[in-house]
Amino acid sequence: MFSLPLRGDAHLRPLEIWHAEEFAAHLDRAREHIRPWVGSGFVTDGIEGARGTLRRYAERQAADGARLYGIWLDGTLVGGVMFVAFDAAAGSCEVGCWLEPAAEGHGMVTEACRALLDWAFTVRGLHRAEWRCRADNARSSAVAERLGMRLEGVQREAWPYDGTRHDKQNWAVIATEWRAR
Repeated sequence: MFSLPLRGDAHLRPLEIWHAEEFAAHLDRAREHIRPWVGSGFVTDGIEGARGTLRRYAERQAADGARLYGIWLDGTLVGGVMFVAFDAAAGSCEVGCWLEPAAEGHGMVTEACRALLDWAFTVRGLHRAEWRCRADNARSSAVAERLGMRLEGVQREAWPYDGTRHDKQNWAVIATEWRAR
């Protein structure tokens, strides 16, 4: 098992099915905070819901697709990063993240996403990485900017949440830009 140090006592590790109880407890702390910003299928209830989410990502990873990693701070799961999509044949991926409120503002997400992107571009040889977020999610847009991504466009009213449609930003960085940083 690997554990990549991020900052201070923060570590990035694979988030796997056997973490279901810990993931469920984390979602209990984070659920209402992250619900507006992540896909509805990600925010589950209970241990079985958490196990189902982790199983879906394990199956996708086994097929060389999406992957899920947790961020532990002082030994507690506080959030994570993921390849929302990963298509080696097409040379592209989409990166995403989430954190519970107590863990925000420490730069852990940016460091963790840098690790994912570096692996995608240098080890797997991908050509393009994307980031999608609601246009009113300033924290998420700031991470995309810190990662050297460019805002490529805004999809109007493309993000439905709680009976309202929100604009969605599309950010991206390509391998040559990543290596030039």
